[in-house]
Amino acid sequence: MSQSDVLWFEEVKRSDVGAVGGKNSSLGEMVQALEAEGVRVPPGFATTADAYWRYVEANDLRDVIAERLAEMEAGKKTLAQTGEAVRSAFLHGEFPVATAEAIKAAYAKLCERAGKEELDVAVRSSATAEDLPDASFAGQQETFLNIRGDKALLDACRRCYASLFTDRAISYREARGFDHLQVAL
Repeated sequence: MSQSDVLWFEEVKRSDVGAVGGKNSSLGEMVQALEAEGVRVPPGFATTADAYWRYVEANDLRDVIAERLAEMEAGKKTLAQTGEAVRSAFLHGEFPVATAEAIKAAYAKLCERAGKEELDVAVRSSATAEDLPDASFAGQQETFLNIRGDKALLDACRRCYASLFTDRAISYREARGFDHLQVAL
């Protein structure tokens, strides 16, 4: 699979968890397997782990994440302070232009497919460490419903990225031995 910021559900399958996360890869499987059987699956697209990492790099978040987590490990900051600081850094970030344009173009195409000028959509977090045989991250990241328009969509995507660092998600990864800088959304 090539580097891309956006992939349509019909382009992904269950084995693409590393590229689009657990929920999105499952949706791709549903689209591919069930539509042929006459089951209607809502259309959609996934932002990729590549898009997440480009956002992280564009906003110098890798260092912020590492520094805040090191402070927590050293006992200098609490879990709540750490999570708040990392989420705030994500929320103040900006999308790289190419990533923002790819998301907006996919949304426009989705609206076109639905025959609506601006379609209300759900923006769901889908982590690359989700739905693994030895770990379940279910419910740890955010979902946003009734999102309409480019600006709201990009904001919801940004808030999903930030939710990778809820207190619950941080503590779960810590307890399970997952490297925070290896999990993408």
